Amino acid sequence: MRTRLAIKLHGILERLFPERRLFLRSDTDTRFIRLKSSTQAMAFGGASLVVAWTIIATAVLLMDSIGSGNFREQAKRDLETYQLRLNILSNERDARAAEAIAAHERFNSALEQVSVMQSKLLDADTRMAELETGLEAVQLKLRNAIREREDVRTELATLRDELENGDTLLASAGAVDTTTLDFLSSALARTAEERDQVVADAQDALIRADEMATEIRLMQEKNDTIFRQLEEAMTVSVKPLDKMFEAAGMNPDTILNQVRRGYSGQGGPLMPLTFSTRGEEPSEDVLRANRILNQMDRLNLYRIAAEKAPFAMPLKDSFRFTSGFGYRWGRLHAGTDFAAAHGTPIYSTADGVVTFAGWQSGYGRLVKIQHEFGIETRYAHNSKLYVKKGQRVSRGDRIAAMGNTGRSTGTHLHYEVRVGGKPVNPMIYIKAANDVF
Repeated sequence: MRTRLAIKLHGILERLFPERRLFLRSDTDTRFIRLKSSTQAMAFGGASLVVAWTIIATAVLLMDSIGSGNFREQAKRDLETYQLRLNILSNERDARAAEAIAAHERFNSALEQVSVMQSKLLDADTRMAELETGLEAVQLKLRNAIREREDVRTELATLRDELENGDTLLASAGAVDTTTLDFLSSALARTAEERDQVVADAQDALIRADEMATEIRLMQEKNDTIFRQLEEAMTVSVKPLDKMFEAAGMNPDTILNQVRRGYSGQGGPLMPLTFSTRGEEPSEDVLRANRILNQMDRLNLYRIAAEKAPFAMPLKDSFRFTSGFGYRWGRLHAGTDFAAAHGTPIYSTADGVVTFAGWQSGYGRLVKIQHEFGIETRYAHNSKLYVKKGQRVSRGDRIAAMGNTGRSTGTHLHYEVRVGGKPVNPMIYIKAANDVF
């Protein structure tokens, strides 16, 4: 069977590639080379393979060239779109920063006005108390004068009755009675003058009390306007920060309590206002002022906490996102990738301490920073490192330059955020801060 198949195959080759002879003639000799059918078939097959490989390679190169051109154009368009979006976000951030600075200046000015108004209100309360005390003294003096006048009138009436009933006594002591009557008349006149003066003083005191009451009412209305403005400013300033920490999965009260326990800066927490030294209940104005001070204290603690959590971007130059957080081909990509030019500066996203700065397999040149609240950030594939282990860094400090070290397919930054050792999506923090910073 095999012999028959071989004979048949040889016959086919003989028909397709008949045996040929190549003659080589020289001056003295003639030689020939016999080309068998199998040799010709092998040569034809080899030539066909070379031609086919050339055609396929040319087509692949051509398609790759066309695809690369389209990819570059698409990448260029994506980069332009992203840069435009980044510029818009930057302008919005600058506008919000300017609004925040203006609001802070208005807040400081309003706080000074509150302090002045509170001082005036305290002085007005003191003056009102003094006026009330003086008015009580005037009223007491007026009552005494009226009582003395009535006593004198009663005594005078008694003496007149005695004079009318005792003519003999009047004749024998006429001079004495005349002197007594003159004295009593003079006393009555002085008493009447004192009474009129006391009445006039009391009326002046009442007028001044009305004026003081009007002034106090106007001051209270002005204070109420200032308080409303401050309360609105605090609401506008604090609520976005509450939402930012909540969006990042961080309990605001827990974070603020932790910051308050570890606070070591100047000034310390704002203390509540106290105006009374007599054990009285605080007034409504004092309560409102204390509520505003509590909000100011919360705002100050939020400012400190925001510096300690990774809400900032690790890059300040233009870049493009190349890969996000999540599973790829069954494996977790534990961070976010940012692509930019080789050597682009990389910045710390929060205050912290460098726990690692060197080469680590897969990451290449790597920087690890430990922050508050159990948060760690990682910056991988760097070309240069500008920090060392144990160094304390602040938010916005330059720590490395972008590179392509380790397992990397191109120049980019691999940025990770880990909470309690577990990786979380860094964009949670970045997006949470977009509406605030």
